[in-house]
This record gives sequence, structure tokens and C-alpha cells, in this order.
Amino acid sequence: MNVTPAPASARVRVTSEIGPLRAVICHTPGAELLAVTPSNREQYLYDDIIDLEQARKEHHRFRAVLSRFAQVHEVRQLLQDIIDEPEVRRFLMERVLEVSASQPLAGDVAETPGDELIRRFIEGQESERGPISRLLHKVGYELPPLPNLFFTRDAAMVVNDGVIIGAMKYAVRWTEELLMKALFSYHPLLNNGGLIYDGAEELRSDYTIEGGDVLILRPDLAMVGLSERSSPAALECLVEGLWQKAGVEHVVIVVLPTESPAIHLDMILTMVDREHCVVYPPYFFGPGRLPVLHYRRDRKGLRERSDLFAALKELELPLEPICCGGQHPTTQEREQWASGCNFVAVRPGVVLGYSRNEATMREMEREAGYRVVPALDFLMGDAVLREDERAVIAFEGAELVRGGGGGRCMTLPVLRDDIW
Repeated sequence: MNVTPAPASARVRVTSEIGPLRAVICHTPGAELLAVTPSNREQYLYDDIIDLEQARKEHHRFRAVLSRFAQVHEVRQLLQDIIDEPEVRRFLMERVLEVSASQPLAGDVAETPGDELIRRFIEGQESERGPISRLLHKVGYELPPLPNLFFTRDAAMVVNDGVIIGAMKYAVRWTEELLMKALFSYHPLLNNGGLIYDGAEELRSDYTIEGGDVLILRPDLAMVGLSERSSPAALECLVEGLWQKAGVEHVVIVVLPTESPAIHLDMILTMVDREHCVVYPPYFFGPGRLPVLHYRRDRKGLRERSDLFAALKELELPLEPICCGGQHPTTQEREQWASGCNFVAVRPGVVLGYSRNEATMREMEREAGYRVVPALDFLMGDAVLREDERAVIAFEGAELVRGGGGGRCMTLPVLRDDIW
């Protein structure tokens, strides 16, 4: 495999979806979620509004489980570490104010203490309400809040020793790109081999790519979804970057429907062990299966493949699918909607997922021998995992799931052990 070794100073490396997790970036939901209302929820990409305190409790337990396996970095704390560096502050002020384009705000921000500046970047800053706004009971923002930030996977991804900065489709998420670029450009804990693709500099509206559409299966093999959040033009640039800057030799493309309940590839497929992945069956089997394309570094053009699993077998990565929602179409559809495919692995064969997706977990237990372990039992020491066993650690997420993502969406792995 033609993978460039990490520089001696590199602190990030992710060569698979399932290698033992050592460091990960998360963001605990905060007051930015309170900006989402029934009338503006679609603007903020929400199907429903979230109870903040309950979501924070659920996220706290999720992070507690992660912390048993890896160092968990919080976005706020990482930003706090670097915000008073003149170069960092200058970068963030200039670039974030490009999004807000407010001259009065620019003068105010220049004098703002670091912790307050970070709060404003994440939670937003309301505009002064004039007579029309007060009369119509409307609220506007000088700085937009970031209620999707707790899905840290989308705005940045690590592939091998390099970093992809997402090019977010919707303007309400553009500031997320800038915060992530600042972290990977300036934080000493996140030294890396360079940017594979820089979405923060991508100003073309038809060039978008988000992290939920990028899976690194092996150092030489990536899988990318062409979804409604990712565009063909950006994907082609990304493939070139993966070849030239990350040493990836094969890129398998899964073409999602433009109208789909699955906004990203990882909402219909995640890898959970060396031999297993969890999938949403209607998209991979039968007449409705999705188109699959194969880019190969040493060959011009691409090949269309009739079947994802045959393509992976040919690439010497035979995966056995486990059906999200079990065998019944109704439970499959319900649990896909509830992020039933969206697992994050903490080591091969040990993954975290929402406890509500009971049919999926029964299928994993029955078909592949995964033990279902409630998160609280694991944290209290009532359930101990053996080194060689497969397990799903099931955590409560009745509020978190309303945001439209699961365990993989809420994690940005920055260091995993190599397994290939």
C-alpha cells in the first residue's frame, strides 16, 4: 500500500473506521440549540426541536463511554487553548466576519476576550432588534449560531495523516468549517500531514463535501457517498486529493438518491468490525440498490460496479452486511431514520449506538454474535468487555437523535491505532 509515513511531529492518524480509538473531538450541545424554533427549524436543518438539558445528559453519558477508550477533546476547550494566539484570532475574526459581513460587529469582536469570543462563534450573537423586528417578534443574528456543531464529523475528517475540511452545503454551517480549520492549522495536539481538501476556501456553490460521506476503510481504500450534501465536482477534487496527498489508491463511490432520508453515506452504512458492516437493506439489495463506482489511482476514468459487496471483495475487503432494522421493512425504515446504521467503533467489533434501535441490535446479536451492553451497566462496571468479544454499547439518545445523526456523526476521530 502506497501510504506516506506520518511526519515525526504528526499527532493525527486515522487509517480505518474501526482501529482502536485513541483521541476524538466532540462538542457538547449548548445554548446554540435554543436558537432552533418550530418556525426556523428547517433553516437550521432540523426536523424537530431538541430539549437541551436532556440532550446534554445523553451526550455526557456518550462521552463518558468514549472516555473509557480514548482521550475526548471538546471543541470549546481546543479553541480556548489557541484563541489568544494573535495569528489564530486574526484568522478567525477575518474569516468568520466574512460570513457575517458586519462592520459594527468587527470592531466589537476585536476587543472581545477569548472565552466570550468562542461563545459568540458557537452560540451566535443576536442583532439589535429594531422597531420592525420587535413588532413582528423576529430575531436576527450578527453571528449565526451553530446548532449542528455537535455533529463534529461533518466539518472535518482525518484520512491517514491528512485532514479534509468540509465544504458545507448550507450557509448555517459555514462557520463550522472555519473553526475546524483553525484547530487543525494551529493546535499543537492536532499536527497533521497537511490538508487533503480545504472546504473553508471553497467558494463555489456547486462544490460541497461533508464528513458523513467519507469513510476510510483501509489506508489505501476510501468509500465516499455522493449525497444531496456532496457534489460531483467537489467529489472529483477530493478523489484527486486522496490520491496525491493521502496515498489512497482506491475510492469506491456510492451514489445516493437526491431525495432520501439518508443525508449522508454513514446514515445507511458503517463498518463495525473487520468482517462486518451495518447497512440499510433497500439501498444495497434488490432492484433499488444504489449505483456503485470505482476510481483507481493507476487507471484513468472509473468503472461502474453492479454490487458494492462484490466490489469490496475484489479489493480484498470482503464485508458481511448486517441489516439495520432486522428483516422487516417497517423496522428497517424506522431504525434507519433513527440513525440505526450510524455506529462509531472504539475498537474492532466494539461500537456505540442508540439503544432505541432494538431490532438492529437483535440482528447484530443473532447474526454476528455481538453482545448488547447498556451504557450505564458498562460505566458502573456491571458489564465488563472481554478483549476478544464483539459488543454494542447501547446509549440513550431520544433527544440527540432528533438532530439527525448518531454516534459516528457526533465524533471526529483524530487518532486510531493501525490495524491493517
